Amino acid sequence: MKQSMPSIFQGAGVLFTIVAIFGVINLKYLKRLGLPDTLGITLTGLVACVVVSLMGITHPEMSEYAKKLVTQINFSEVVFHGLLGLLLFASALHVDFSRLREHKAAIISLSTFGVLISTAVVGVGMYYVTAALGHPVPLLWCLVFGALISPTDPIAVLAVLKSAGAPQSLESKIASEALLNDGTAMVIFLTLVGLASGASDFSLPYVGTLLLREVAGALVFGLAAGYAACWLLSDIDSYPVEILITLALATGGYSLAESLHVSAPLAVVVMGLVVGNHGATNHMSEKTREHLFSFWGLLDELLNLVLFGLIGLEVIALSFDLSILWVGLAAVAVVLAARSVSVALPMAALRRFRQVSPHAVKIMTWGGLRGGISIALALSLPEFAGRDMLIGVTYVVVVFSLLVQATTLGRLVRRCTQIAV
Repeated sequence: MKQSMPSIFQGAGVLFTIVAIFGVINLKYLKRLGLPDTLGITLTGLVACVVVSLMGITHPEMSEYAKKLVTQINFSEVVFHGLLGLLLFASALHVDFSRLREHKAAIISLSTFGVLISTAVVGVGMYYVTAALGHPVPLLWCLVFGALISPTDPIAVLAVLKSAGAPQSLESKIASEALLNDGTAMVIFLTLVGLASGASDFSLPYVGTLLLREVAGALVFGLAAGYAACWLLSDIDSYPVEILITLALATGGYSLAESLHVSAPLAVVVMGLVVGNHGATNHMSEKTREHLFSFWGLLDELLNLVLFGLIGLEVIALSFDLSILWVGLAAVAVVLAARSVSVALPMAALRRFRQVSPHAVKIMTWGGLRGGISIALALSLPEFAGRDMLIGVTYVVVVFSLLVQATTLGRLVRRCTQIAV
């Protein structure tokens, strides 16, 4: 224990220092590009990785040292057991539950059937794309890729929607879908990885049980933990202690959900919704509400900077070549087409009950951003032929999503100012 703690502390110190330097470079030299700080830091990290790789041509020891340094950071571990619970809780805390309830039919259909449709379309599309480009990947592993790339990343989505200027109803749909679709995606991902690796056999009862445990279990556990935290908050009036209770809920609740084998991301979202709506309204003083929301807003921004900086930095650890880039660019087209289909079909069904603007599909397709969660899932894949290529392709899709889709989303929204959804 005495040996591991300094390495963790030093690793965090190095990571924070690098991201802080990226932030300074972005503000001093890249701010004229008009990128949000999170995306500017990602771009700075990518540029730094390219520079290090070019320097490695004449000084290979420098490139090897940088790669060794980055590979010591377990991206999946940092995301799933460090950042994700806090970021999701902070995002859910600020969501108005009444707006989520108003669009519940669209949100539920997009976060369940939409993810299933997208997984199938991406999987089949990538099976033919990889074969056509001379890098064939078995269909089951292509479907696994479809599962890990289909859920929109709530962290990336919410960071961009704040400045995109989307109509409130549309922003609620995109943000709420992103917060809730992880549960469905994780069940599909785990099921397909088990089938592809031969660790399990497909059966409807198994998938149904897994879905019930992961999703329904997360909803029940999240509600119970959220209301328990509200009960604790009701008897005290000390905002430092109340903030500490919410921190314990976001971290301890996430860990307990994992140990109970329910969807921890979904559970912590439910906790955040309960505390941010019921708890803030009924169990907090005005002073506590002000400090609590300010604290979580600041923490959300800081951890977003760390995550997006890490995304930019992680590219140096990838085994990358030109052929992967071509497959990745083809994958971008496949993923966008799948997103369009997975949004259009549920929306077409909803048109029978309410008016839906045709612009909604366009904006929700382009606003379906991918981020750190997809990369973390890709890096958690077991060894198989084609693993490195799928990781590289995932990275290409995520970078395109963050640096192209995210930066042009506001322009698209402004062009469609007559949206009524």
